[in-house]
This record gives sequence, structure tokens and C-alpha cells, in this order.
Amino acid sequence: MAEATNELMYELLKRMQHDLTELRADVSEVKTELNVIRGHMIGIQTDIHNIYGILSRHDDRLDRIERRLELREMAESPQKPYDPNA
Repeated sequence: MAEATNELMYELLKRMQHDLTELRADVSEVKTELNVIRGHMIGIQTDIHNIYGILSRHDDRLDRIERRLELREMAESPQKPYDPNA
């Protein structure tokens, strides 16, 4: 009776060891995938940061252009200021 119990326990422990080995491999794979996702997120964040920088420069350029147009309008007709809606 003790031998059957020992064999049963041995088989159970072997199965548990196999399952734990598979679980470790799966966790390792999930960690790798998370690192890949983290890398993509950092790339996206960098791209968005660059886009904001470009938009900011375009906004500055448009402000300068609008000021120059306003000065030009005032020089051509001092009685009415530049109206962007007109």
C-alpha cells in the first residue's frame, strides 16, 4: 500500500513539475510581449511629442505671418485694421 502511494505521489509531482515548467515558459513569453508593447508605446509617445513640436513651430510661424499681414494692412489703409474674418 505504501508503494502505490509513493508511486502515485511521484507521478503527481512529475506532472506538477511539468506544468510549472510550462507555466514558467508562458510567463517568460508574456514578459517578452509586454516589453515589446512597452517599446511600441515609447515609440508612439516619441512620435506624438515630435508632432506637437512641429505643430508648435507651425503655430509660431502662422502668428508671425498674421502679424506681418496685419502690419501690411495697416500700412496700406490705416483707417481700418486687419480683420481675419473678412
